[in-house]
Amino acid sequence: MKKLTLLLLSLSSLLLADSSIYIGTGYAYDTEKLTYESNSKTINNNEARVKIGYGDRSAYAIELSLDYVDNHSNIFDANDGKKYAFNVELLKAWDFGIIINPYLKAGFGAGYLETDADLYNNSLTYGSFNLGSGFFLPINKHLDLEFAYEYKNLSYQPLNADTTSSSKPTSNLHVIYLGVNFRF
Repeated sequence: MKKLTLLLLSLSSLLLADSSIYIGTGYAYDTEKLTYESNSKTINNNEARVKIGYGDRSAYAIELSLDYVDNHSNIFDANDGKKYAFNVELLKAWDFGIIINPYLKAGFGAGYLETDADLYNNSLTYGSFNLGSGFFLPINKHLDLEFAYEYKNLSYQPLNADTTSSSKPTSNLHVIYLGVNFRF
């Protein structure tokens, strides 16, 4: 009961803080190092992101984002297509009284890759653990620019329902992100 009370007090402090809803959009460039059946390859792609968040740019926030990767690489198969991902991340930012507000964030995501490599589904799903750091550059009360580096550890589903450990593709994704946020 004590933990529940502390949790409710913490959550209520978010409601009383100077928090706001914000939406954002941006461009990212990602480099993915994929390991599959003792082979590895590096793939570079462009990414677009749309996100919505709730929080304060100098304190805490929660973000929900949708990523679209315009994949032109052969990740698993010559007919690999687009990648989509949905992420949930918690963000902690600081206001040190300088021009920028640095932040750290962590979360998880789930995604979908169009591919013919999986004969049964014509797609692969994956999960990710996300870490990131960056900063907000406030332009005014309702607008800021965002610059970030993100690391994502992806774990793809096994191909063709094969559950041996050697057939489970994994990858490390490094993302450079530039975006703009509109706060209400």
